[in-house]
Amino acid sequence: MNAYVPLVSVAGGGLLIPADEVTALLRRLAGGWLESVYDGGTDLDPGTTLGLADALVELADQIDVECIGFMPLADGPNGGDAPTR
Repeated sequence: MNAYVPLVSVAGGGLLIPADEVTALLRRLAGGWLESVYDGGTDLDPGTTLGLADALVELADQIDVECIGFMPLADGPNGGDAPTR
């Protein structure tokens, strides 16, 4: 599988990856595990695998919620801030 993931270089040599890429990866991984369990294509314990998949989806959801909290409100009179009265 080949995929292009945009990386942003930051001061100090670190790299950033878009959050939507991270959450998509977490959800694909969880989905793959669930598919393996339902198809019987794994020797992994189904209960443990389901629990781990659930934890990955919850983490992806948490990342999404945190990112939404950083987004400015659209069309506010103060450059995206909440409207003033």
